Amino acid sequence: MTTPPAPRLRPGRPAWAGRNYTLLTTAAVVTGLGNAGALIAAAFAVLEAGGDGGDVGLVAAARTLPLVVFLLIGGALADRLPRHRVMVAANSLNCVSQAAFAVLVLSGEARLWQMAVLSALGGTGQAFFAPAAEGMLLSSVDGEQAARAFALFRMGMNGAQIGGAALGGALIAVVGPGWVLAVDAAAFAIAGSLRALLDVGAVPRREPGGGMLQDLREGWREFTGRPWLWSIVVQFSVVNAVVGAAEAVFGPLVAEDHLGGARPWGFALAAFGVGTLLGGLLMMRWRPRRLLLAGSLCVLPLALPSAALAVPVPVPALVAVMFLVGVSMEVFGVSWMTALRQEIPEDKLSRVSAYDWFGSVAMLPLATALAGPAEQAFGRSASLWGCAALVLALTLAVLTVPDVRGLRRRETTTPVTGTTPVTEGGPIAETTPGTEGGPVAATDAGPEPVSPR
Repeated sequence: MTTPPAPRLRPGRPAWAGRNYTLLTTAAVVTGLGNAGALIAAAFAVLEAGGDGGDVGLVAAARTLPLVVFLLIGGALADRLPRHRVMVAANSLNCVSQAAFAVLVLSGEARLWQMAVLSALGGTGQAFFAPAAEGMLLSSVDGEQAARAFALFRMGMNGAQIGGAALGGALIAVVGPGWVLAVDAAAFAIAGSLRALLDVGAVPRREPGGGMLQDLREGWREFTGRPWLWSIVVQFSVVNAVVGAAEAVFGPLVAEDHLGGARPWGFALAAFGVGTLLGGLLMMRWRPRRLLLAGSLCVLPLALPSAALAVPVPVPALVAVMFLVGVSMEVFGVSWMTALRQEIPEDKLSRVSAYDWFGSVAMLPLATALAGPAEQAFGRSASLWGCAALVLALTLAVLTVPDVRGLRRRETTTPVTGTTPVTEGGPIAETTPGTEGGPVAATDAGPEPVSPR
């Protein structure tokens, strides 16, 4: 009797990277490449139409506002409908809005209000896409290999952002911003087509709830019932805001006045990107037992860039600081994803993700708007030292939360389907058999804020 041949895996793809995970990662890389260049192109499109720096900020704010407004609704909808359909619909909206933006710019007839409206449509699409994508990706890989999958996914996203920004900048110089926006529209079309192929047969059917408000209340109870979850999201709502203000407003000003202009600042930002790639490689191998303790300790270096700009340190030192922060933030990011996958029930993933996203972006526009007045009131150096102090104070405060210090990695492939109170040094939830979970959010928003996602 002959022995049947053993099944062969596809070359180059590990056993834990299933079909859904591969499709989601590929689609995220495609949109990451397009978005990184498109954000630069949108700014140059506004300037070419006769706008100034304030107009660039207005168009950027037009994208952020609907993102904040619709995130919670998007999370509730994604836990009610098949998530891949929500993702495809959001990608379609982004494709159409970016294509219209490109046509206007290429025609030379773009007006500021038109660009603001189209950016708002893009932010609306992202508000519905992000929670659905996070929930879908969290149910795409085996629990025992989840951390490795998260690290690889983030490496792909970060690499796409780095390459997309460089390629987009070069294309803008050669063919203009309109064509870069057209490429982004095509990227959304390709990514939406890939996401339409996702298999949701293994995802349990969700029972009809009591309505949108009831869904939001259930998500809120899930969010507020876990001290480790809401404390870190609150922490990052402020951390994202002050770090975003430091990098978007103070960083270019310090570079212009003390470091030699935009080029050295670009080197520093690129060093952060390279650091994230190295951090991803590290987390492919390292599996810290106390997930959030290790991750939160790695948030402390996030105070260093603001301090370095406050001095300011020479360019090589700033580049080294940004590289270190890139590595450390990947340790946090993968640890955070692993905790969410391990502790949040599958049927509430998108709603919890929506509260996570909301906390990550809600205060960013306000902090950016207040950066200028803060500089006038306190001085640039003092404002930057204040940013660094807030990061340190909030991170040290989070480390006093017992659940943050005590949450441990569980070596199990079963997901969470219910919750029990957390105890110091133990898990937050009991697990029962069900569907498998995976990593967090494929973002189609372009360069993302430092967030607990």
